[in-house]
Amino acid sequence: MTISEPQKRISERALTVWKISAFLHSLVVWLIAGGLAALTVLFDWSYWVIGAVVLFAAVYSYLFIIFLPTLRWKRWRYEVREQEIELKYGVFIIKRTLIPMIRVQHVDTQQGPLLRKYHLSTVTVSTAATVHEIPALDMEEAEALRTSISRLARVADEDV
Repeated sequence: MTISEPQKRISERALTVWKISAFLHSLVVWLIAGGLAALTVLFDWSYWVIGAVVLFAAVYSYLFIIFLPTLRWKRWRYEVREQEIELKYGVFIIKRTLIPMIRVQHVDTQQGPLLRKYHLSTVTVSTAATVHEIPALDMEEAEALRTSISRLARVADEDV
């Protein structure tokens, strides 16, 4: 029996949250680039250092603000079935994870300030070995999913 690939997507607003987060991270890179440029002028280093640092910061910003969040969103899929939860995610290396319902110990939802602003939540599924996340779901969907997984995990536990 083959299991079909997961079909459900996370919220498209995840793109906005991931891009804002990446922008804030890239500010640090630009601050370091500015510091290196100032050191180049101050210590009379070769000016190609400024060009290299600015090029690096620009490429970093493009990759982490535009390219990677879009690719990450396109690849993220999940599916909750009676017997398991399937996750499919990754950018260059695609990872597929099956979490048997019988292994689920508890399910949480969480929000940081950015997720809360965009009415999103992350669902975390805990097993004895690890914690799995389904990021950036609409708040209502996240609550419904948390309740559904919790109910299915109880049923799976009772069947043992």
